[in-house]
Amino acid sequence: MGTVVDDAASVEFHAFFERHYAELSRLAHLLTGESDAADDLAADALLALWHRWDRVRAADHPAAYARGVVANLARTRIRSAVRERRRIALFWSQREEKTENPDVAGVVDVQEALRRLPFRKRACVVLRHAFDLSEKDTALALGVTVGTVKSQTSKGMAELQRLLGTQEAPLKVHAAMARTSEAGGRNR
Repeated sequence: MGTVVDDAASVEFHAFFERHYAELSRLAHLLTGESDAADDLAADALLALWHRWDRVRAADHPAAYARGVVANLARTRIRSAVRERRRIALFWSQREEKTENPDVAGVVDVQEALRRLPFRKRACVVLRHAFDLSEKDTALALGVTVGTVKSQTSKGMAELQRLLGTQEAPLKVHAAMARTSEAGGRNR
């Protein structure tokens, strides 16, 4: 990584940190609009600068270099937030279904079995069977390939069938999730 750890470099970096941290934090806040994230982005940028301090201190304008790092980190954070909002919108855009006389014990059994699945298998099963998303939409929502969705859903359903002791696991998952959404998520 080329980290310079001699005393002179350390003193020089500390002075740079003291001189520019507040400015970099303010820049991050203005770029992202998130005051909570600004300090973290500035700290992450300064950590990245420290790992390349020999290159940064040799640059013509180290402060400009630092601003560029903050801007890149802010852009990455914004893109991640946009992707997350799209995933959430996709999850909640599905129609709500109503079920008469919910089987609370069945819902609890399915939810307990789902909790025992690793996250990716659980997410694939829920999106495919409870939200009726296509493999492509599920892959998009989770940021994985269609092949991953297929294999994780298959493995997850096999595990659910084993845990629930029934071949009707897809129907139970679908019914349990519909009942949970009706209750406003109270059966979690």
